[in-house]
Amino acid sequence: MAKNLYVGNLSYSVNDEILNELFSQYGKVDSARAITDRETGRSKGFGFVEMANDDEAQAAIDALNGKEHMGRVLTVNEAKPREPRQGGFRPRRDREDRRPRSEE
Repeated sequence: MAKNLYVGNLSYSVNDEILNELFSQYGKVDSARAITDRETGRSKGFGFVEMANDDEAQAAIDALNGKEHMGRVLTVNEAKPREPRQGGFRPRRDREDRRPRSEE
């Protein structure tokens, strides 16, 4: 089963390719994604790596967590599942869908 890893405290110059190369030393990487700011395109300093094999993922965690990469000490651990988002955009109802105000 694939294991999703969280990688924190990345250098802001790290991209998907560098992240993939770093983790592929420990096994097959299914995907590697450095998270970027939507507006500026600049890295946010963290990312996610999905590895095909649990043992290889654990080897990457053991080898890279607390190690320096590009001048920064990495945090690598198993990613927590995404929690459902609450709030946010709620579409506006059309005027005809609204309940009429009571006349007082």
